[in-house]
Amino acid sequence: MTSIQSACVRKVKQKKVAIDTQVPEFKTDEMIINLGPQHPSTHGVLRLILTLDGEVVKHTECVIGHLHRAQEWQGQNRTWFQYQALIDRVDYLSGMFTSWALCAAAEKIDGAVVPERAEYLRVLVAELNRISSHLLWLGTYLIDLGALYGFPFYPFIEREKILTFFEEVAGQRMMYNYIRIGGVQRDPKASWFKKVEEFTKQFAQRIDEYEAIVTENPIFLKRTKDVGILNKEVAMAYGVTGPTLRASGVAYDLRRFKPYSVYPKLEFTVPVYNKHGDTWDRYMARVQEMRESNEIIKQVLDMLPEGEIMTKKQNAGLRVKAGEGFAAVESPRGVLGCYIISNGSDKAYRFKWRNPSFSNLSVLPPLLENRPLSDIMAIFGSLDIIIPDVDR
Repeated sequence: MTSIQSACVRKVKQKKVAIDTQVPEFKTDEMIINLGPQHPSTHGVLRLILTLDGEVVKHTECVIGHLHRAQEWQGQNRTWFQYQALIDRVDYLSGMFTSWALCAAAEKIDGAVVPERAEYLRVLVAELNRISSHLLWLGTYLIDLGALYGFPFYPFIEREKILTFFEEVAGQRMMYNYIRIGGVQRDPKASWFKKVEEFTKQFAQRIDEYEAIVTENPIFLKRTKDVGILNKEVAMAYGVTGPTLRASGVAYDLRRFKPYSVYPKLEFTVPVYNKHGDTWDRYMARVQEMRESNEIIKQVLDMLPEGEIMTKKQNAGLRVKAGEGFAAVESPRGVLGCYIISNGSDKAYRFKWRNPSFSNLSVLPPLLENRPLSDIMAIFGSLDIIIPDVDR
C-alpha cells in the first residue's frame, strides 16, 4: 500500500470514529389525548385534555360541563322547603355541610336563633360526615394507585357504621336533609348517642391499623413522596382550601380562623404540614383530621345540652325574610360558602355557591406539568374533588 493510500485509509477511519461517537438526537412529536370523561379514576365525568411529550405531561386542560347540576338555578326556582332537600346531591359525600352552609346563610338573613342543642348536633353529624368522607377517599385513593389486595375496603367497615348512624337519625344513608333552616330535623334517641360513643372509643385504633398498612408502605411511598408538590404560594393563588391547602403549610381552617357554631367551645388541633406539600402530605393531613374529628365528637357527646332543636316551622310555606347573607363552613374539601338574596317570598331571588372542589381542581394543571403519565391519578386523587361540586 502506497503512502497516499495509507493516508486515505487513516482519514476514512478517523471520520468513521467521529460519526460513531456522535450522540444521535431523537425528537418526538407532541401527542394530545383525552383522559375521561368516562374513566374510573376520575370519579365522575371529568375530561382531561393532555398534551404529552412521550409519557411526560406538558399541558393539561380540565374540561367540565358534562355533569352540570344547575344548583344555583334550582335554588331560585324551587321553594326554600324543596331546595333544602336538593342541595345534598351536590357534594354527595358531605351533604351535612352543604345543608349547613345553606341554612346558616338563610338564618343570618332571617335573624333566626338556632337552639344550642341543635348547634351541638350540627357539629356532631358534621364531624361524623367528615370522617365518612375521608374514609371513602382513603379507600378509593388506594384503588387509584393499584392497591387491589383488599385493604381499600377496610375503611368501608367504619364508614358503614357511620352511614347507619345517619340512616337512623335522618332516614337516609346519603341524602340526609337533616340540618334545616332554624335547627335540625330530629333529636336522636339516647341509644343512638351510646352507639356513637362506642364508635369513638374504637375508631382511633382503626386509624392506627390503616396507618400500619399504608403510611410507610414502600410502594405507597414511591407513588406519593415528592410527587405533585404544591407550594403554599401557588395553593393560595389558586384559591385552594381544606386539607389540600393545609398539607402545603397554610394553617387555614374556618373552624379556627373564623369560628362558627359551637366550635370556639371545643378543643382540637388543625393538622398542618410544612415539609413538602406532596401527595403523601395530603394523605397524612386527612388521616390526622379523622383523629381530630373523633376527639371533637367525644367532646360534643360530653357537652351536649338539653333543649329544643328547632325554632322555625318546617312546612311547604317556609319563608325567609328579605335581605342578603353569606355563610361558609369548613367541609372535608375546604371552604364551602353560600350567598343568598331573599325577597321575602317562598323562593330565594339569588343563590351563589363557593364550592371548594372547583378551586382545588384548578390547581391540577401546574401539578401535572412535566410529570410522567403514571403520576396523573396519584396527584389527581390526592386533591379529593367531587365532580358535582365542581360542575355546579
